[in-house]
Amino acid sequence: MIVSLLYKVARRLLSVPSVLLRRETTKDAELLVLRHENAVLRRQLAGPVRYGPVDRFWFAALSALIPRRRRREVFPVTPATLPAWHRRCIAAKWDYTARRRTERPPTPAAIRTLVLRLAQEDPRWGHRRIQGELARLGHRIAASTVCEILHAAGTGPAPRRSGPTWREFLAARAEGIIAADFLHLDTALGTRLYALVLLEHGTRRLHITEVTARPTREWAVQRARNLAAALGRRRQSLRFPLRDRDGRYGAAFDAVFEAEELEVILSARRAPRLNAHGERSIGGIRREVLDRVLIVVEAHARHVLAAYPRHDNAYRPHQARQQLPPDVRNQSDVAVHDLDTHRVLRIRILGGLINEYRYAA
Repeated sequence: MIVSLLYKVARRLLSVPSVLLRRETTKDAELLVLRHENAVLRRQLAGPVRYGPVDRFWFAALSALIPRRRRREVFPVTPATLPAWHRRCIAAKWDYTARRRTERPPTPAAIRTLVLRLAQEDPRWGHRRIQGELARLGHRIAASTVCEILHAAGTGPAPRRSGPTWREFLAARAEGIIAADFLHLDTALGTRLYALVLLEHGTRRLHITEVTARPTREWAVQRARNLAAALGRRRQSLRFPLRDRDGRYGAAFDAVFEAEELEVILSARRAPRLNAHGERSIGGIRREVLDRVLIVVEAHARHVLAAYPRHDNAYRPHQARQQLPPDVRNQSDVAVHDLDTHRVLRIRILGGLINEYRYAA
């Protein structure tokens, strides 16, 4: 009841000036409403009010129209804040720090890519050697810039950043590596047979030894001797026999190659990817032949594994040799005929498991 009475009295008192000066009263009433709303909203906020650059600029500009004694009542900030905002706006207007560039210009992305390429392809080159190579190519940059580029990429500037990887080692010595690995297969009666598969990395020439059910060390040594005799003159181009640490090889197996002045390389334990070429060759034998035929006896396995190397070396194209077989030296050795006048014949190998195609004579 008392609140209602006070409200009616306030309305009557506020209605008197509104009749005399309606325009000014209306404006003041709007300002009072906005000011009270602002006070209510500020009470509801838990933390301080955050103003952006536009808000600060607007408050600082309007402060010149309001007397100093009333700024505390009008603005939601202290009187000292408004001049500070004004000084900050003026300082930002005349600040040319962001517009001028006193440091060195950024290195082009192409130069950065070239620096990282040289560091990757030439791991023994330090940052000064790379700088000299860039200067020879016509790109003048500081040695410190090269060092920063290598450091940002996680590559050290020292001449030897890391030891040669297996990929680098195999690529550099592909012409002289012959990889060895055991191939196993199961007959129809469950007997497990073994054969030794050897692959020359440089020529992709495949060798498969005789099949046995008991691959002892003596058997492996004899297969190594037979291979050394079969290589003939090609033995001079080989330098590194690569094998895993299977116990069926033994020291006598390595001695056969060491007698021919070859250095045997042992791959890490349980790391088949270090002999990726040999593993892939065995996988190709399985996919193309062994997974599609049921081996009956040991003689049958010997016949199948003897026919596949002849097909692989003389006919099957290899991606590493520009789709040429190991026995074909270059593309000019391949005869090209007109299909309108020459018919293509199909030659079945191993009863049609593998197909070869020739031009009819």
